[in-house]
This record gives sequence, C-alpha cells and structure tokens, in this order.
Amino acid sequence: MSNNVKVKFAVVGAGHIGKRHAEMILREPEAELVALVDCRSKTECDAEKFDVPFLSSIEELLESDLEFDVVNVCTPNGLHASQSLKALEQKKHVVCEKPMGLSKDSCEKIIFKALQVSRQVFCVMQNRYSPPSEWIQSIITDGVLGDIYMVQLNCYWNRDDRYYKKGGWKGTKDMDGGTLYTQFSHFIDIMYWLFGDIDNIQGKFKDFNHKNTTDFEDSGFVSFDFINGGMGSLNYSTAVSNQNLESSMTIIGENGSVKIGGQYMNEVEICNIKGYDMPKLKESNPANDYGPYKGSAANHNYVISNVIDGIKGRKSPTTNALEGLKVVEIIERIYKVRNENQKRDE
Repeated sequence: MSNNVKVKFAVVGAGHIGKRHAEMILREPEAELVALVDCRSKTECDAEKFDVPFLSSIEELLESDLEFDVVNVCTPNGLHASQSLKALEQKKHVVCEKPMGLSKDSCEKIIFKALQVSRQVFCVMQNRYSPPSEWIQSIITDGVLGDIYMVQLNCYWNRDDRYYKKGGWKGTKDMDGGTLYTQFSHFIDIMYWLFGDIDNIQGKFKDFNHKNTTDFEDSGFVSFDFINGGMGSLNYSTAVSNQNLESSMTIIGENGSVKIGGQYMNEVEICNIKGYDMPKLKESNPANDYGPYKGSAANHNYVISNVIDGIKGRKSPTTNALEGLKVVEIIERIYKVRNENQKRDE
C-alpha cells in the first residue's frame, strides 16, 4: 500500500474499547474510520460523535458496499475468533483485541486463514508500549540482569457488581472465558515476551466473592518453570475490595533485582543492578478509565500506528498472531491445571 493512501478501518464492537479504537483511528492522519458495528443502537452505545455508518452485525458490514482494509474486532472474548475468521475470509486485515480466542485451536484457525489469504493479524497487547515495559525488555534482551533466577507476577484488581452486570457477557464461561483471559492476559503476554514459555505448571484456585456473578474462579496462585531457565509465579485476584491494588513484576537475576509496579505495571519501583545506572523513562500513559473501574494503560494510539506501519510494510506487528496464540495457549494450560484440581476435589 502506498504511503499517501489512507488505511481504512471498520470497528466491530462499540463498547469502551471499540470506541477507544475509533478515537485513535480518527487521530491518525494516515487512517480513516469507515464504519462502526454493534448489535445495540448508536445511542445505546453512546457513539453519536462518530459520524460514520453504524451497522448491526459483522455480516452486514462484510456484505455492504463500504470499502475498508482492516476490521478491528472489539467484541466479547467469545466472538473474537469467529469474527476474525469472517473478516479474513473477505480478505481483510484484522486487529483483534485480547484474547485472540478462547482456545489454541481457534487461534490456529485464524493463523491458517491469514496465511491462505495473505493478510495480517494484529493482536492488541498495548502494555508492551508502556515505557517501563520497553525498558525492561531492553535490559532482558541485552542480558543486563544475567541469568534469570526468579520472576513473580502479582495482579490484584477489583472487579465487583459494578463490572459484572446481570445479563451481560462478562463473567460467562462462553463469552468471557475466565479471569486470566479478560483481566490479566496483558501481563501474561509481557511475561512471555520477556522470558519465553513455561513448563511444570502447578496451581491453587479459589472463587472468593464472585460465586453469584461469574462462572469461574476469581483468584489463583500459579507456579512454573521457565523453559529458558529460572522459575516463576503468577498470583492474581479480582476479589480486591473497592479499587485495583497492583499489577507488578519482580525479577531476581544474577546481577541484580528489578520491580515494575503500580496499579498497572506502569512504574519502576526498584532497579538494583550491579554497575548499571537507571535511565530516565518517558511518562506512562494513564489507565483506561471505564467509570467505576479502571483497566490497563491507554496505549491504543501506538497499536493503531503500528497497524498502519505494518500494512504499509514499514514495521512488523508489535504483537503478531503467533504471540497472540501463545498467550492463549499458556492460559489454556494453566486452566487445565485448575480443571484437574476441581475434578480431584469433587
């Protein structure tokens, strides 16, 4: 695609994240927002400010005469894989919000179809763009910490009745999939991005205060080994009262220790590395604000910019489809341990 031609986007799903995508597309000089799609009305979605056609389904979009290059899939988790496939079948590039699917098998089908039709799939893992993430990735890649001994990932958030509304998709097995898919896949992605795959997974899981609102656990302790060396743990919960507590990663290595913390892994709290001076990092973007609760850092502007660069052949995707699949596969293996524990306890 020529550099002076605008990349045309259609956003499927006009909830908080879909509207965020639409806003970022409008801000990009090389992008054009062509359509919004949602099963609710434009008024119900609070999307009147977007002066583009508003369609009721992805099928209606794909059958329309509208011209577009990219479909942004921003619908409930359980629809991501099937809608991505539909877009690829019409030879459209895909930007898929996390998770790419709710099973490794569904993600493999997306990758196979993308290869068949020679189109790109961009998986949204916007936390990779935060200054602390970019910094820690550089020191891990450059071997500044030496051998990695231990990694501890802590994700403690609040998700209560303000979030799990009756009749909605959140908290359901088929459309949400689980706490690790919806709330914490960003942080599993960062861990995989830095340290690679895991093995020897063990875990304990519990549903403390979501028995009436979700189909799955709200908390877990998970331990594992990294295939590249060292051991790790993931400790997570959405049972925190009132507001998010933290998302943090502590890394203990041969040459020192590092901790990235804050509510959204957006601050370097400790940098204690032999013979290393911590550089001054850019300011992190604020968290996505959804009213009564908050999510990960608002870095979707970088996502849309990367998609444009990728389609125009200037850069590779920051998170490609294989990495999107890998995060889903890791979560699937963790949940296999959970399911085996449940069977044993019955």
